Amino acid sequence: MILTQCPVCAAPLPDLTAKQCSRCKTRYCGPACQKKHWEEGGHANLCKKIKKGGGAEQYHANKKYAEAVGAATMACAEDTKGQTCYICTQALHWKTKEGLVRMCACRGTAGFVHVSCLAEQAKILMDEAEENRLSEEVFNERWVRWHSCSLCEQRHHGVVECALGWACWKTYVGRPERDRLRVMAMSVLGNGLLTAGHHEDALAVKEVELSMQQRICVDEEDRLVAQANLAGTYLQVGRKEQASRMLRDVYSGTLRLHGEEHRETLRAAVCYASSSISLQRFEEAKLLMRKAIPVARRVVDESDILMLTMRLNYAMALCNEPSATLDGLREAVATLEELERTGRRVLGGSHPTTKGIEGELRNARAALAAREGDLCEALEAI
Repeated sequence: MILTQCPVCAAPLPDLTAKQCSRCKTRYCGPACQKKHWEEGGHANLCKKIKKGGGAEQYHANKKYAEAVGAATMACAEDTKGQTCYICTQALHWKTKEGLVRMCACRGTAGFVHVSCLAEQAKILMDEAEENRLSEEVFNERWVRWHSCSLCEQRHHGVVECALGWACWKTYVGRPERDRLRVMAMSVLGNGLLTAGHHEDALAVKEVELSMQQRICVDEEDRLVAQANLAGTYLQVGRKEQASRMLRDVYSGTLRLHGEEHRETLRAAVCYASSSISLQRFEEAKLLMRKAIPVARRVVDESDILMLTMRLNYAMALCNEPSATLDGLREAVATLEELERTGRRVLGGSHPTTKGIEGELRNARAALAAREGDLCEALEAI
């Protein structure tokens, strides 16, 4: 995670005005911990090294990035044997000597790449956007390169998204706190940590992100995105009621800000429905998805991952409620079978969304078989 705790006593650091080393910028909760770290914690030996690395935050980000790239290349090692990077055309990166990764929707021989090449590509695109003051639409289109594949246009996932999150953060961490790209980079990092399963680290980052946005008074749209990200992390760590309340507020705020026919509103509806399902409020989730899916069909394609997730939520609500009817279970199975085919075609069989659909399809088929078996027994008894 980013540096949010005192390195001596682990107390939360208030903000960027906390007591810090004048040379390397390592922050402390107070003078006593700073003195103790220098005298007993080995800071005297590390201070010059940290300063040379760009200061405490930059040094930490560089270190975590290297660790994340190592984890990503190791996880992809079997899949990438004998392949080359589609950006630099080499098997090993010329500078870092890192191996290849691929965790997106590309298949066959497409999509193999170095994390460092992806990061350099994204940085160049954003530097051009800033220097030439390109439009907001182009700016946002280029920013997605920090988390999405330029070939299949789908998000990277797992440890690759986590490595890209650290790459993004280390690129912009040295900017002022109010800098737009620094704020956005923190969000990319938090999402990457979450998708890689580092839930507690993601929670720490997202809490800092929301606190920072409230302190520097960002616009309502950015604040709602930060709230939604934090609520999604609350779901992952089991704080379901808190997540549901926050996601309800995000949905109503996004609906008021953008209207119903907007991707962010639809995304907020999906997240709110997911929290309702996690709390076994299936009827609430069904009503929300029945309202949102027809609207989504006017905004996105049937194969869009947002549409897949909405219909998955609806099918889950249908088959998981205790009072599920036979017709409801059959509808859920039919929906999930269609989603599985679309997921495999668009995202590939290894994508987390496709795997989630397949898992729910197995559960729905089992529930339907059990219910049909009960019906047969009842008919035989009659």
